[in-house]
Order: sequence, then C-alpha cells, then structure tokens
Amino acid sequence: ATPWCRLIDAGIEVILTTPDGGPANIDPSSRHDSARDNRRFVTAMGIKGGLAGTRALSSIHPLDVDALYFPGGHGTMWDLPHHPTVQRLVDAMMSAEKPVAASCHGPAALVNAQRKNGHYWISGRRLTAFTDSEEHVTGKAVLMPFMLETALRECGAVFEAAEDFAPCVVVDDNLITGQNPASSAHLADAMIAALTGL
Repeated sequence: ATPWCRLIDAGIEVILTTPDGGPANIDPSSRHDSARDNRRFVTAMGIKGGLAGTRALSSIHPLDVDALYFPGGHGTMWDLPHHPTVQRLVDAMMSAEKPVAASCHGPAALVNAQRKNGHYWISGRRLTAFTDSEEHVTGKAVLMPFMLETALRECGAVFEAAEDFAPCVVVDDNLITGQNPASSAHLADAMIAALTGL
C-alpha cells in the first residue's frame, strides 16, 4: 500500500496485475490493518474481500510500461518463482534496462529469472529481500517452500541486509530492492527517483 500511495502522489500511473489476472485476495491481517496507507488503498480500490479485477500479467507489454514492481507477501513465494510470464517480463525489462523493483518477499520473482544465455539476471547484482533470519523470527520459516535469501544467494546475487526488520533498500543500476515492510517507503522513493530522474 505504501509504494502505491507514494507513486500515485508522485503522479505516476500504477497498473495492478496478478500472474493470471482476476480477483486477488488480501491477507486477512492487511484487511484489518489500521495503517493510514492501507486504509487509503482499500478505500481507493473499493475493495472489501479482494481485488476483483486485476489485469493478467500476460496483458502487460514491456514497451508499454516504464517499470515493474513486485510487492511482498508470502504468497509470492509460491506464485512468482516458476511463473513463465513473470520470468519473461523480468527478462524483457532487465534487457531494456528499465527499473525492476521488489520488496520483502517480492524478490521471489527474481529467483529463476534468466537471460537468453541461461545465466541468472541477479548473478553478481546487489540486492536485498526478507532475510532468512527474519523468516525464522516470525516463525514462518517451516511454512515456506524455500528460504528466499538462500535462494537468491544460490542464483549468484550479492545479498545485503540491515538488522532484522530495519529499513534497507539496495539500488544496483535498474534493480531496486527492499528488505522488509519497513523499507517500503524508501523503496518507493527510489523508484520515483529512477522514473523521474529527481
């Protein structure tokens, strides 16, 4: 919600998509979150039980958008790493050197993203994501299909992180990543800077 609010306030159009389009459920804890940005997002989108009409990611053409952003949430760990459209779009945007941003568990979209030559896009690139340590502290490590930090490192990423749950944003050229929810506002600001040159 926070990146959406900041991008909208900066005059940037935001297209909401999901891998296959259609309704997208909201995490129950987010639905009842009293944070101002969450309330604003829910009110603006007119949603009570989910986003009823997201566009399918396959309907997005890389030439028609200026950036790609993958928000967090544990569902990304199942939905994004093996989705062919996600991998195709990441490859196209990275090839075009357009901003690709992801926060918290959103970098799961980068785990299997490969160049045409089969090498991982994140190999040798600096980034961050929800850390293995943070996953263990929340008690959800046993529920995850894999550990995100470990998987990103195995793809050759140069992983950077702050202390657990502290804000951390890493900008490596057009790759912009945030470690956790506390990093959302800083990540949005980095995206706005990349898109506007300010």
